[in-house]
Amino acid sequence: MIEALGSIFTPFNIRYIFQGLGVTLQVAVVSILLSIVFGSVLGLMRSYGNVVLRKLSGFYIEMFRNTPNLLWVFVCFIGAPFHSAVARCTMAYVLFTSAMMAEIVRGGLNSISKGQFEAAYSQGFGFFRTLWYIIIPQTFRRIIPTMMSQVVTVVKDTSFMAQVAVAELLYNTKNLMATLYVYSGHPITTEEVIMLFLFAMVIYFIINFSISMASRYYHVRITKASEIR
Repeated sequence: MIEALGSIFTPFNIRYIFQGLGVTLQVAVVSILLSIVFGSVLGLMRSYGNVVLRKLSGFYIEMFRNTPNLLWVFVCFIGAPFHSAVARCTMAYVLFTSAMMAEIVRGGLNSISKGQFEAAYSQGFGFFRTLWYIIIPQTFRRIIPTMMSQVVTVVKDTSFMAQVAVAELLYNTKNLMATLYVYSGHPITTEEVIMLFLFAMVIYFIINFSISMASRYYHVRITKASEIR
């Protein structure tokens, strides 16, 4: 066991794994931020747009909700107009996650009482000012915990990039298994395989558990604040 630890957790191997983690976090953060923007627009279109906009946004949302994320990773990796493999995969996550975020936003919008519009109109607000200053802020306060759950899903789904040989966390972990002989001088053992996968699992767990705990803390705070009111 001690020998296995020594052969796996060398400075080079740890640095190599964390390089993959950097790619994982980069793709996750960019995908999440862009998905919140595009998903919000889609959610607003489906809730308040005209018939054409509602149909178009509904088609987009249903198409991505009912197809696997891994499929879009393959499609974008092959066909997206970017030179970087990371950018092509990021596009796949943005396209897919935007549909999920759109439904979260739409659910939040539907939870806002229609009386909010009437009250705003009575104060001289127009439709767009009512959305920007009153409806959207309330919506996001309510949907942040649900969005955080989707963030966890995005972080986990970045492991799909290993299927197209993008050097993210899981791919680099697997790649070490294939190249460990070069550095250790012996074929990889079962113990070493288990340790490598456990190490990757611990990294994923720490990141996602931290996000989940932050989401729970926020949910408790807004629940207490609503009870005080």
